[in-house]
Amino acid sequence: MINFSEIQDIYFILPLVGFIVGLFGTMVGGGGGFFFLPVLTLLLAVPAQTAVITSLVATLPICIVGSWGHYRKNHIHFRIAALFMITGIIGAFIGAGIANSISGSALKAAFGAYSILIALHMVFNAGKNNSEGFSKKIRISQKNLKTLTGSFFGMAAGLITGTFGTSGSAPVLAGLFSTKIPLKMVIGTSLLVVLVNTIFAVGAHFIVGKIDLTLVAFLTAGSTIGALIGPHLLAKIQVDKSESKVKYVYAIIMAAIGVLMILGRN
Repeated sequence: MINFSEIQDIYFILPLVGFIVGLFGTMVGGGGGFFFLPVLTLLLAVPAQTAVITSLVATLPICIVGSWGHYRKNHIHFRIAALFMITGIIGAFIGAGIANSISGSALKAAFGAYSILIALHMVFNAGKNNSEGFSKKIRISQKNLKTLTGSFFGMAAGLITGTFGTSGSAPVLAGLFSTKIPLKMVIGTSLLVVLVNTIFAVGAHFIVGKIDLTLVAFLTAGSTIGALIGPHLLAKIQVDKSESKVKYVYAIIMAAIGVLMILGRN
């Protein structure tokens, strides 16, 4: 169901929020959808189920523009992406069913718990190089093991995307790091996987959910511009030791959002 909400004064800060999310979402391979749900539910008091599908639709331009930008930079590994997308699509439909079968407060609490767990995971791995850290933990040298890994992480990503309306990039990145491909290719491939998962999650939610196109318009007005800039900026950045410090900051923000979502679920 499509809905157009009445424009409020606070809506005019959404393009700025969208720009920041679009910029950094395309630079870390997540699409930025993780931040849309808290903004919609905590800042604008949008009902959780409506916020999920609205977040998914608002994420699409970021993923489309970002994936195209990374494709032009040769940052996408299509064969590996296919492994993640096949089961990710299935997970997206299952997740959509879960999101629409539980209460809004339970959905917000579950998202909060998920945020905290991901933050803890990031802190635990912050001191390690991404591609080397995961490759030491998960030794992949056989084709069937790669297929199993891609299927598992792809399914997990799809479930998260469909359930919470976020990118589900954490399991995608975890699985991609284990394949030992270059970091920038991990980011580009992750965005493509997130794009496909999001498209199918939107389709699943559209049957029973309500999309607020007014909110989508304000968010994407800025996020599309940020998504255009992100891949070009990433191409100029050299990965160095400061990466772990960024992860700590990102983890703190995610944990704080998780706590706020749990405390503000009623």
